Amino acid sequence: MDLTNNTILITGGTSGLGYEFATRLLDLGNTVIITGRDQVKLDQAKARLPKIHTFQSDVSDPKAIALLYQQVTSRFPELNMLINNAGEMRKISLHNTSIDLSDITREIEINLMGPIRMVQQFLPHLKTKKTAAILNVTSGLALIPFPLSPIYGASKSGLRSYTQSLRVQLKNTNIKVFELVAPGAKTPLNDKFATEKGFDEKILMDPVKLIETAVNGLMKDKLEIYPGLARVMKIMSRIAPKLLLSQTSKVGGTSIY
Repeated sequence: MDLTNNTILITGGTSGLGYEFATRLLDLGNTVIITGRDQVKLDQAKARLPKIHTFQSDVSDPKAIALLYQQVTSRFPELNMLINNAGEMRKISLHNTSIDLSDITREIEINLMGPIRMVQQFLPHLKTKKTAAILNVTSGLALIPFPLSPIYGASKSGLRSYTQSLRVQLKNTNIKVFELVAPGAKTPLNDKFATEKGFDEKILMDPVKLIETAVNGLMKDKLEIYPGLARVMKIMSRIAPKLLLSQTSKVGGTSIY
């Protein structure tokens, strides 16, 4: 894929992988639009990257997605690429009965239903473009459960399955469907796990290197991109899934073996 002169919308672009995507894609000569829930963080990102365009929006809210679509397509009719990056990851004990039924599924709303709704909303517009692309950011934890964060893993597994089905359904269109299977990275998403028993920060990938790998993969039309340890997890999930689960289960003292 040619990664110059595109108009690209990135959800969750104020920090972490979304921000690194925005930085790199700007450098390549693209028009870059980012979203986020926090206006203060959007303003801070704009101050650091003056060329980006920002919209306050919440991917867990269908009405916000519909409004975002109207705002973005009216101002940026050449939009031809969507990167579904926004995500949340929490430590959750399923023994905790204080978590109400709406809150327990928050990651599903953000990480799974958000991208599904974004694609459904923007798909008719993307179909009008000569070349277009959708990139869904999943996780190495889509390949193997992570008991300390059970809803996050479930959401990313679901997004991986949806992405594969989306690719099949769009195979005769002008839209390429990519998946970035991201390993753990040194981003705010993983900060909360730093003090957990069994968690090794050394395995976290530099987000700049991760995004560089992702961009190179997109340029080479690699529909599934596995940076760093994600490649190992892909292999291990096939040949030794119980061993891999035993390792992820040790983080936070949640070992089941």
